[in-house]
Amino acid sequence: MKSMRTKRVIPGFGMTMGISMLMLSLLILLPLLSVLLFSLKLSPQEFFQLITRDNVLNAFQTSVVSALIAAGVNCLFGVILAWVLVRYEFPGKRILDGLIELPFALPTAVAGITLSKLYSDTGLIGKPLAALGIKVSYTKTGLVIALIFIGIPFVVRAIQPVLEKLDAQYEEAAYILGASKTKTFFKVILPELRPALLTGFGLAFARGIGEYGSVIYISGNSAKEKTQVISYVIMQKLNYVDYASATAIALVMLIISFVILLLINMIQIAQSRRTACV
Repeated sequence: MKSMRTKRVIPGFGMTMGISMLMLSLLILLPLLSVLLFSLKLSPQEFFQLITRDNVLNAFQTSVVSALIAAGVNCLFGVILAWVLVRYEFPGKRILDGLIELPFALPTAVAGITLSKLYSDTGLIGKPLAALGIKVSYTKTGLVIALIFIGIPFVVRAIQPVLEKLDAQYEEAAYILGASKTKTFFKVILPELRPALLTGFGLAFARGIGEYGSVIYISGNSAKEKTQVISYVIMQKLNYVDYASATAIALVMLIISFVILLLINMIQIAQSRRTACV
């Protein structure tokens, strides 16, 4: 019995830990370290002068605000989509469930080209909107739509498992006590979904801030109209072979992403403690 317990499919702790640390260093730590080293080629004064330029600040503002709006919209529609997929049975349910993964499988550049054409003044959706005086492509509105497209799976996939495990007895108890459907949702169901919802929001927001392929075509990249995203500014610096400036801006983005992931982990830890106490 003792020999059976000690037998493992994967080699021992020393070898597996060594392989893990090697892969972690090659794929994550070294690239991040290179970003830090390249950005240190700038003096502190040059660094702050760079990240406080008008075009850089406008790009940061456009990326952050657009990602926030898109993540908020995704939270609303993500809850509805997850609710429909979990609580109802209907023809084509599996197809709809599979389509949620489409933004993950579709190349982002293809998504950007398709959306920019679809919402252009001559596109299928953009043409009737243009007749109403609403311009989507090459505006911040188009940018938000692209970020909604690539961010919706994060919210849906974060909420679905929670809804599937949610005991229906809580809702039945609320109905028996006289609570309306609206009150039951906001007082019973939403508190259970809140940690997963915040996690999905954080992931969609983090993805939206650094998105490039799906927004590069539909945004228009106009400094005058303030539709440039921060990833486009970084690409501009790389095209000019200004690696120090590009990595300095990337360092700021890295810090923002790290803070977002830290908050997500804190939410998950709080949720696990809450679940353990129930």
